[in-house]
Amino acid sequence: MGDEIQYSRFNKTDYQQFVSHLKQETSLLKNWFESHRFSSTALMAGYELETWLIDSNGHPAAINETFLDRANNPLLSPELAKFNIELNAQPGKLSHNVLSSFEQKLNSLLQHCQKTAASLDTDIIGIGILPTLQDHDLTLNNISLMDRYRALNEQVLRHRKGTEIELNINGKEHLHVIHKDVMLEAAATSLQIHIQVPQELAARYYNASIILSAPMVAISANSPCLFGRQLWQETRIPVFEQAVATGGYGGAASGPVQRVSFGSNYVRDSLFECFHENLEHFPVLLPVSYQSTADQLKYLRLHNGTIWRWNRPLIGFDKDNTPHLRIEHRVCAAGPSTLDNIANIAFYYGLVHYYATAEKPPEFTMPFTEAKNNFYRAAQLGLKHKTNWFGKNTDTLQKIILDKLLIEAEAGLYKLGIAPEDSKRYLTIIEQRVANNQTGSEWQLAFLNAHQNNRTLLTLNYLNRQKSGRPAHEWDLEAATC
Repeated sequence: MGDEIQYSRFNKTDYQQFVSHLKQETSLLKNWFESHRFSSTALMAGYELETWLIDSNGHPAAINETFLDRANNPLLSPELAKFNIELNAQPGKLSHNVLSSFEQKLNSLLQHCQKTAASLDTDIIGIGILPTLQDHDLTLNNISLMDRYRALNEQVLRHRKGTEIELNINGKEHLHVIHKDVMLEAAATSLQIHIQVPQELAARYYNASIILSAPMVAISANSPCLFGRQLWQETRIPVFEQAVATGGYGGAASGPVQRVSFGSNYVRDSLFECFHENLEHFPVLLPVSYQSTADQLKYLRLHNGTIWRWNRPLIGFDKDNTPHLRIEHRVCAAGPSTLDNIANIAFYYGLVHYYATAEKPPEFTMPFTEAKNNFYRAAQLGLKHKTNWFGKNTDTLQKIILDKLLIEAEAGLYKLGIAPEDSKRYLTIIEQRVANNQTGSEWQLAFLNAHQNNRTLLTLNYLNRQKSGRPAHEWDLEAATC
């Protein structure tokens, strides 16, 4: 979904032609899997970070087109709403000092963004859901000026046969709102972690990512509220799933096969199973036409980009045009600080490598239904979710992380060849955050409780602390005058 499309209106022929190309490319992809055509280069790391543009009062500033023109940086791109932008990283080999390199480059890019935003009397903030966001901000008046977003909105509504989109979330409080468009999706911004993997281990890394989604969503929670209501520890999860609520073929728009989901199962043999499921179960949303050959997989990749599994398989190409396999781990919220973001990335890479290369595949022990339940309960309850993590005893994720997962993450980073000082630096941040039970979400809730639920004060104080560079577990609750 990252590329712009040429769009006016789609007709029946457009859908027929797209499906024809999609079938051809899916068949070709099957041959590539069977003949082991994919890149076998070393593991590669990358990420995308979605952020907000805000005004001096901490409210959304719908100026991303002007901002991007002035910033003039190829690593920046628009998101669905005019008040969101995405920061991208150049991929790096997953070894040695890639994590500290990510930290340095992210700080540099953020400084460039802050300088650009200041020149427009605005600021940039990384947070899962902006506390000052209001329902009336999420209208088509604030949709980014790109054809792909306008087309996406129209096609989702077409598949829903015009039925309005309902957001109904039960958490600490209850929220029920109705929208006539997909702009609710713009309420949720994330840190998306990428890992490029060899074909022979791709299924293992994918299944490990699914299993690890629960502790990852718990440690990175940074979205406790929406429209002033206190909901889940990671409210992004139900928001995104309900904001693009359209499903599969045969009138299954509100059935079990949804376009935003935890997925339907582990993969058994290869990631091709996901792309086959894409073809068989999900109608085409954006039937554009490309002037391309089948081996570019343009149609298959666009179709895959309109199916948002929380762990999404991706097809890309190396510089020599050799196809490669990536996994996009989408469960983490953006923010609170650069250090927190890189620590989350480090924790994921260490754990996913440890579990994917374990002698006994962990997916043989933990049923998919258990991994799925863990994920949603962790999104709702955070570190306090209780589970029997590959054992007989039931403990909180907080205790499991401190007693077990941090050790496994350190072992995984060691096996990857990550610099020991980097491993210690970032995993210590996770350890302190979990030990203090102070994720971004917990800090936001505590601040609101201490300051009469003042969302503007929360946003501006959050921004000041984010700019300090200190990780969230070191943040206090004192309200500075902003």
